[in-house]
Amino acid sequence: MSLISPWRADFPALEILESQGQTYLDSAATSQKPQALIDALLGYYTCGTANVHRAQHLPAERATRAFEDARIKVARWLNASSPTEIVFTRGATEALNLLAYGLEHLIEAEDEIVISALEHHANLLPWQQLARRRGARLVVLPIDTHGMIDLEAAAGLIGPRTRLLAVSQLSNVLGTWQPLAELLPLAKQQGALTVVDGAQGVVHGRHDMQAMACDFYVLSSHKLYGPEGVGALYGRDESLLKLKHWQFGGEMVRVADFTHADFHAAPLGFEAGTPPIGSIIGLGAILDYLSKLDAAAVTGHEQALHMKLLAGLEVRDGVKLLCAPQTALASFTVEGVHHSDLAHLLAEQGIAVRSGTHCAQPLMKILGIDGAIRVSLGLYNDGVDLERFFGALDHSLDLLR
Repeated sequence: MSLISPWRADFPALEILESQGQTYLDSAATSQKPQALIDALLGYYTCGTANVHRAQHLPAERATRAFEDARIKVARWLNASSPTEIVFTRGATEALNLLAYGLEHLIEAEDEIVISALEHHANLLPWQQLARRRGARLVVLPIDTHGMIDLEAAAGLIGPRTRLLAVSQLSNVLGTWQPLAELLPLAKQQGALTVVDGAQGVVHGRHDMQAMACDFYVLSSHKLYGPEGVGALYGRDESLLKLKHWQFGGEMVRVADFTHADFHAAPLGFEAGTPPIGSIIGLGAILDYLSKLDAAAVTGHEQALHMKLLAGLEVRDGVKLLCAPQTALASFTVEGVHHSDLAHLLAEQGIAVRSGTHCAQPLMKILGIDGAIRVSLGLYNDGVDLERFFGALDHSLDLLR
């Protein structure tokens, strides 16, 4: 499998970064953007902006059509049953907070909300705070030595008091795909709702919501090569009906008086105020771009890069991988070396990686570390990027030891 990315030229920033001596290996934090997105944003902003769903003039009609076309594209990308199952948010974090407030009325004292030990803070804190508000119990599923949610333990912890299960599809720290096919039915058997944090998983491969059979799935655009400030919440039709409105304002209301209001159902009822119109149109453009790529070739390229990354780390003395990463990223520590010192020296050599707790402090405590280096890959990375990284890593370790 070639380690030359045939899509690298689609991302103009990479040429500029390379001219500056920079190698970008932090795509799990946010991705670089292709020309297709830049063109879409430029087209929208230069051809006349307008608010959506609110006016009959041509710019508004054009913006509304492009906005709703993007909803159709997200639904198609996720194989949702209908575009009405897609609610636009300002990112995965807002989508998870929407769920935590929108489902609050279903949680009573002594009920249980189940998460896992590897969750990003965005899929921990909303549920932690919901449990505190309602007097419920937050149950944490342990992980095994491979970085997977322990299914045997989960079967014992998910029980009749479980009202909701919220877990990541792909760990942003460990790079492990979680066993959703086995895990989600454990919650369903108890009548619990299921939430999947797809912020990392959606970037790698196509995921079928009807086959996954979760109640809700959240994603962010900026990790999926799209613009910042926008994300999406997928909800099954019957599950969306359980949500209470949580933000109030323009567009989401059907009838308003001084003492009463009647609100739209999903999706518009959960899109209060002026949305990030340009970014949502940009998200639609990104899905057009990705849909035209050879999905098998992208997966093969990412996996070949990942194997090269793991092989290079495993042969270096003192380097310890966190668990057994499967896709697109690897987190590691180095014996006797602080992660922030190493990241600083790598940055001085133009290598962009992530250092710290990666918004997963409880996981780091379980692993017995205060942080780690994370190298994460995009479809635009190539073998040269990794060679630069390994060269900089060796030089840095020589200086630090």
